[in-house]
Amino acid sequence: MLSTLSSLSPRQTLAQILNFALVLSTAFMLWKGLSVATDSPSPIVVVLSGSMEPAFQRGDLLFLWNRGMDTQIGEIVVYNVKGKDIPIVHRVVRRFGGGNEPLKLLTKGDNNVAADTELYARGQDYLTRSTDIIGSVVGYVPFVGYVTILLSEHPWMKTVLLGMMGIMVVLQRE
Repeated sequence: MLSTLSSLSPRQTLAQILNFALVLSTAFMLWKGLSVATDSPSPIVVVLSGSMEPAFQRGDLLFLWNRGMDTQIGEIVVYNVKGKDIPIVHRVVRRFGGGNEPLKLLTKGDNNVAADTELYARGQDYLTRSTDIIGSVVGYVPFVGYVTILLSEHPWMKTVLLGMMGIMVVLQRE
């Protein structure tokens, strides 16, 4: 493997590195394009807990849409809590306001006993649709997100995976 790497000319090595950079930048542009199209900063999320079972299992990959601002009771939304970085996937159980007033929502996990007021930021009794909601769930793929969960729970796996991808790109011949 190292002999293959050393047999590459500087030009070929540079071409392989640029190829790898092109793959990464294309993935980034696709993510940003999807963010613009869905009007969501995070158009795809992974379910991290069992709070929405049986609707969604841990590891399900969810697709979000944030273009409609009239969220209904029963709709599943993803929201961020101020001061925390982990998105939460729960169902809307109550709505307040709307029309001329800002739409405010109360959420609850299907597998939870109580509503989410304990999860919200201190002093917050409900979510404001326009500022707290990342998007509404419009589709999902079961269990595909387990890769993300494994990479989050075992950071060394990220390094190994990126290293293997880099080696494969550099050693690939055209």
